[in-house]
Amino acid sequence: MELYIGLMSGTSVDAIDAAVVDFSSDPPQLIASLTYPYPAELRQQVLALCQPETNEINRMGALDVALGKTFSEAVLTLLNQANLTAKDIIAIGSHGQTIRHQPETEHPFSLQIGDANQIAYRTGITTISDFRRRDMAAGGQGAPLVPAFHQAILSSSKNPRWIVNIGGMANITALPIQTDSRTPIIGFDTGPGNVLMDAWIHQNLQKPFDKNGDWANSGKMIAPLLNQLLAHEYFRRPPPKSTGRELFHLGWLEQQLKAFTHYPAEDIQATLLAFTAETITLGIRMSNLSSIGEVILCGGGARNTALKMQLENLLRPLSISVSSDLGISSDHMEAMAFAWLAKQTLTQKFGNLPSVTGAEKPVILGAIYWGHA
Repeated sequence: MELYIGLMSGTSVDAIDAAVVDFSSDPPQLIASLTYPYPAELRQQVLALCQPETNEINRMGALDVALGKTFSEAVLTLLNQANLTAKDIIAIGSHGQTIRHQPETEHPFSLQIGDANQIAYRTGITTISDFRRRDMAAGGQGAPLVPAFHQAILSSSKNPRWIVNIGGMANITALPIQTDSRTPIIGFDTGPGNVLMDAWIHQNLQKPFDKNGDWANSGKMIAPLLNQLLAHEYFRRPPPKSTGRELFHLGWLEQQLKAFTHYPAEDIQATLLAFTAETITLGIRMSNLSSIGEVILCGGGARNTALKMQLENLLRPLSISVSSDLGISSDHMEAMAFAWLAKQTLTQKFGNLPSVTGAEKPVILGAIYWGHA
């Protein structure tokens, strides 16, 4: 066996996804997985750091260490549940927790925390992290990085495929047929996935998310509000592009709602669900890949049945399935991707796709922190 662990904590800041992946077979096999809940206090500290505030450096430094310890606990819990030891694992790939992503500034940067020194020391396993910044040094946006993994395991010899990951933000990977070497792979963030829906239901019902989209289904979409949300310039911008809470967050939403405060909260939720569906659809159409093919959903939003139904209506005649239908966990796809990226780094292979990120060339990603297992 050739075992690596991937760690992923996304924009939703709801949990740490951890996966043990065996790369001795093709396709790679998910051996064990864990969804490790985010401690409530740490989650609030992360969300506070995502927006400019006072005393940021001290708070970031302390949170960097605290998250590194929490990521370590997730790894040790996963190993225990899988009856594995540190010596069974070649390396860990840790995405870290993004607290700021600014790819369009004069000096573009992307900042992920979760100290890999803590992970390597506490688990004894070699840890690779800081995956984004080498791509940015090469002129790329540093994101999304998962499309390279999608290409490696989900390309089809029969149909074009769009892999749609719906986390806090949503992103797509447009995969041409394997034999089509002339069409570049495209991938980019389409805009908000769950982030606005989660924030709105938490503010109104104190729930972390809208299970199955039931609350959204109880409301009616507000067409003028949807059109106003869709008018954001991000959606007209061609790829490569990536985004995050810097653009789309509860404060931004509240600004958009000033003329719509007389509508019921569930109508706002229905509109936010439509907003996510429309922007994903817009992204797929923007890829210009084909009018026939497969859309494969993954991420937490793949469980939102109301969102899936809207996508089916908007994307016909494209077929829609969930990656779990193909034997690849929809909940742990991104964690598996960072296990793969760790392997790419240790074997000195490229981890980015310039056609996706806009980098000048393919590069080896990540920084290595050696373990002692």
